[in-house]
Amino acid sequence: MTFTTLSLNGAVNLRLHHTNTAHHSLLHYSKSRLFQFPLRSISAIRFCNLPNSFHINSPRSISNFSCFAIKAEGSISEERVVVLVIGGGGREHALCHAMKRSSSCDTVFCAPGNAGISNSGDATCISNLDIADSAAVISFCRKWNVGLVVVGPEAPLVSGLVNDLTEAAIPAFGPTSEAAALEGSKNFMKSLCDKYKIPTAKYQTFTDPAAAKHYIKEQGAPIVIKADGLAAGKGVIVATTIEEAYKAVDSMLVEAVFGSAGCRVIVEEFLEGEEASFFALVDGENAIPLESAQDHKRVGDGDTGPNTGGMGAYSPAPVLTKELQDLVMKSIILPTVKGMSAEGCKFVGVLYAGLMIEKKSGLPKLIEYNVRFGDPECQVLMVRLESDLAQVLLAACRGELSEVSLSWSSGSAMVVVMASKGYPGSYEKGTVIQNLEEAEHVAPSVKVFHAGTALDMEGNFVATGGRVLGVTAQGKDLEEARDRAYQAVEQINWPGGFYRRDIGWRALPHKQFVTKR
Repeated sequence: MTFTTLSLNGAVNLRLHHTNTAHHSLLHYSKSRLFQFPLRSISAIRFCNLPNSFHINSPRSISNFSCFAIKAEGSISEERVVVLVIGGGGREHALCHAMKRSSSCDTVFCAPGNAGISNSGDATCISNLDIADSAAVISFCRKWNVGLVVVGPEAPLVSGLVNDLTEAAIPAFGPTSEAAALEGSKNFMKSLCDKYKIPTAKYQTFTDPAAAKHYIKEQGAPIVIKADGLAAGKGVIVATTIEEAYKAVDSMLVEAVFGSAGCRVIVEEFLEGEEASFFALVDGENAIPLESAQDHKRVGDGDTGPNTGGMGAYSPAPVLTKELQDLVMKSIILPTVKGMSAEGCKFVGVLYAGLMIEKKSGLPKLIEYNVRFGDPECQVLMVRLESDLAQVLLAACRGELSEVSLSWSSGSAMVVVMASKGYPGSYEKGTVIQNLEEAEHVAPSVKVFHAGTALDMEGNFVATGGRVLGVTAQGKDLEEARDRAYQAVEQINWPGGFYRRDIGWRALPHKQFVTKR
């Protein structure tokens, strides 16, 4: 059996001739699709890891074939794309890592990036590029011929970076500032749910603290109080008592602890069940699901303590069965995409749906939308993704997701977040972290993603943020991924850090979890 590889760019017509027979086949390859007519001399055609390439398996010597390709009109060039990732956290490190593995990606820049991203070689970090200055970002893109900008954090999205890049004819993956209101305003999201019959928790919106408290008294506790705007992941209070709910209302509407983000509050029904994260790529009209993942928001073991940006995650999430995923797409994601389009506000980017699988009904309800990859869910998704990320995101920018199908590794992945002691409250910065290389040597599948690190004068990594590292591992199943991740965590010498010891506890209820060092 003999193999040959044919690299095709854009749309091509390929005719294969067998020199000894009249048998022939005309194939048309367009973007990610391959159409084949019978050819008795060819036993199989399969895609390989190269972009836009496939292998032809022949039962006879391939020397008996003469092959030629004819470019169809509209073919794209063979030039590989230069990518700029905006952001500097663990999510952006994971995106850079996936881009570096994309064979169609020529160079990866990250702005501002962090010391860990730069040190790992996953991207060239541009620490002095002001990502809040659209003109500076556009100038950089033109200077370095950037063909795709991927915006990681929510703040540049809400401030309109994608609007400005699009106007400058620079492909940008992410929503416009108008579409980013799905995350930037919980009231906007809730209103869309009302209009397009998207299942979510019962709620009311208030600007008057007295009216909010009257509603809380009527509804009783537990109840959820949310700041309308962006509050760095800290604007949601699950109040277990009426008094706690009143205090949350006063902190937002009277004391203005979240500034303008808390000038309006949503008082929401408390839903009991299991949380899950659902991600979909959207091109304005079409959406395709990513693999499922589950986050751990609470800071303490057993889901105790205050909410955080996320202390760990795993993928896939057993709670999201294939049937539930189909239901989420049908009842939540697609109505949102169609609704945004109908409102004249097409959404392009990642829809990250925070879901509650209700205990009493077993059905999914939408808790909130984020308009970017989750952190730390992005870490487990990116290590499992086998498709060319650059090409997939470019397809989304072009409105071509209907022709894309994603490939994922089998097995599972888990990330354990290591945070500075005191997080999510006040914490010490500058504490030294050692033995990161030893952690990555635990298994070939282990990858340490950096979220808040820098290098000191001696070349040591030091902590600069609350969530600092995302220790990620893959395995044939969730148990193996978990064991490898925690073995790697145990290698890291960081007295100033801590981590949850029970990531994955819902999916592995009988597992003996690690003991505190």
